[in-house]
Amino acid sequence: MLFDVTRGELADIFGEDRLVTLPATAFPPSTADTEGACLLQTVGVPTGTLLLREPDEGDGRLPLVQDVVHIEDFEDAPQDAGEWPVIGWLFNAHLALDPGSGKVHAFDADEDAVQELHTDVSSLVQVTRRFQRLLEQFTFSGDDGDEDADFERLEREVEHIRQETNSVDPLPFQDDETAWSVVGEEIAAGQRFTGDSPGARSLYG
Repeated sequence: MLFDVTRGELADIFGEDRLVTLPATAFPPSTADTEGACLLQTVGVPTGTLLLREPDEGDGRLPLVQDVVHIEDFEDAPQDAGEWPVIGWLFNAHLALDPGSGKVHAFDADEDAVQELHTDVSSLVQVTRRFQRLLEQFTFSGDDGDEDADFERLEREVEHIRQETNSVDPLPFQDDETAWSVVGEEIAAGQRFTGDSPGARSLYG
């Protein structure tokens, strides 16, 4: 794994009740024991920006890519991509785990485009953790006169996450069109602050 991510670290930041995992039975048998699937079973991800896919109520399995998109419309999709389990949803893309390489791919049904988004699942968990923590802990000064400085500081925080990620895994921010790049731009613009976070209280009263 590229990043050292542990459930204890995530629980310290978000609390156990905010962490979502996927059961081993949700994965195809050939995938359940892969490193990425095991990480999603044991460590999980914090709720918020990234949504993990709910297993089907009937058979308890995750859908496959071919169940959620017309795979033949994706010219760049690997030959066996239709059999990959869909593990989540980010921005406007289905996230699927390639059990062979361990990579996470983003399938954008609106654009009929597929892109390698993470080299492995630890990268997915790490970027989710960093952005979710920023959204829940960033504070604005509350002074209208300091608003520009606040947003410059917020933009620096987002850029720091990009750079720290790129130094280990260049895929999440490989260009301005990836789901994470768009999410980062929205956060830097003051969007995605929700609930009772300090940022939401400052921005929305």
